[in-house]
Amino acid sequence: MTLPSRLTRLTPESTVDEVSTVLDRDGGVVVEDLIDDTTLKGLWADLGPALDDVDYGDNLFTGQRTKRLCSLFARSRHMADVVLNPLFLGAARAQIERPAPIWMGTNQSDVAPNVQVSITQVIQIRPGETPQPAHRDDVAHLLPSTGHPNRVQIMVALDEFTDENGATNVWPGSHLWEPERGPRPEEAIPAEMAPGSALIWVGGLFHGGGPNLADEPRTGLTVALTRANLRQEENQYLAVPPEIVREYPEEVQRLLGYDLCPPFLGWYEHQDPHALLER
Repeated sequence: MTLPSRLTRLTPESTVDEVSTVLDRDGGVVVEDLIDDTTLKGLWADLGPALDDVDYGDNLFTGQRTKRLCSLFARSRHMADVVLNPLFLGAARAQIERPAPIWMGTNQSDVAPNVQVSITQVIQIRPGETPQPAHRDDVAHLLPSTGHPNRVQIMVALDEFTDENGATNVWPGSHLWEPERGPRPEEAIPAEMAPGSALIWVGGLFHGGGPNLADEPRTGLTVALTRANLRQEENQYLAVPPEIVREYPEEVQRLLGYDLCPPFLGWYEHQDPHALLER
């Protein structure tokens, strides 16, 4: 198989079908200027001070010169603008909410899962950081990386992403590789982006933070959406207190987990758990 030599770049005027088609083929796509300046400034104002107080990671994967800030929906209401972005959310639903046949007695029907927020982080790679090991995010659920995606993730550039300062490295097409095929460093392509642009990718795509050889940090904000019948990687029920969840629109509340996943996962007292927020 011939590997793509560059990342496909789309615009905010692109359609969900166009984004999903590139994800099917390459596993990842850059959408330029996806997040507006007002939202970017709001995210920096809400999250920047807290990021300054975060310690570095303590291993090669989390990064020994990398800061990671979590529980983002508890920290900034601007997160709603990120997760509800039509291209990101639409592409995630197109990729994940694919129907599967089930039997109920003598009747067979198709049932599709919905999506939920799995992980949120601001990731700031500081000067001197080394490359993060290439990995697939599907490893969190020990699921095969080929076939229908179980996860779609976004990385929003909060400042400029360059090859020199640690832009996320991706291996286009690697979501289609056989299990025995691993990533080679020379095949990586840096997802260089201006602030407000975003990389969207599926869980089976090999990727990893690049080394920061520059004098300034690079900062990105990531949100993963997964199939709602899988456990959230970041426990959103603990990360976001209910009183804060109630401040969000209903669609965000349901994405955070206060929802039923067809056919019947996640109920409370045999009811839609969203009823708890309505009381």
